[in-house]
Amino acid sequence: MKLNVYPVILMLIASLLISCKKDMEFGDDYSKSEKAWNSFKAYSDNSYRYMVATGSWTGTASETIITVQKGRVTGRSYVQKERVSGTAELVTRTQWEEGTDSLGTHTAGAGLFTLDDIYGSAKNDWLKKRDNAKTYFEANNQGMISSCGYVEDGCADDCFRGISIGFIEKL
Repeated sequence: MKLNVYPVILMLIASLLISCKKDMEFGDDYSKSEKAWNSFKAYSDNSYRYMVATGSWTGTASETIITVQKGRVTGRSYVQKERVSGTAELVTRTQWEEGTDSLGTHTAGAGLFTLDDIYGSAKNDWLKKRDNAKTYFEANNQGMISSCGYVEDGCADDCFRGISIGFIEKL
């Protein structure tokens, strides 16, 4: 008797797909964004800069600009501003720049990460399904990540764990 193995293989594959638990939020959006990133990376020869923005309920905000050339971080600049009490005015409190010879000499600011690193953190950490958190993902930088992270339930102040990217541009 000749046994046709194709139906058996199809059933095994189908059962594996059904039994696999999706462990990443925004999987389709992430995949589209990662494709946009890979396209931009090729177009820019992996040389670009991007800006990471932070803000606090206390009125403090910062911007870190990371410069990447040929896939390596080569520069970082940082500015921290604070709201003047009772006004809308922001004043600069801290500002600095690092070049290749001084990278990592300051503790403030976003880390020395390429966008490949950022996409890795998004996939392996920030977009993981969590029962106790709300997950966020936006791709408003020409389809690339603009906001990615999560906020744990019950957290009141400055709870976002992830990244907010204001711009990504080719060098």
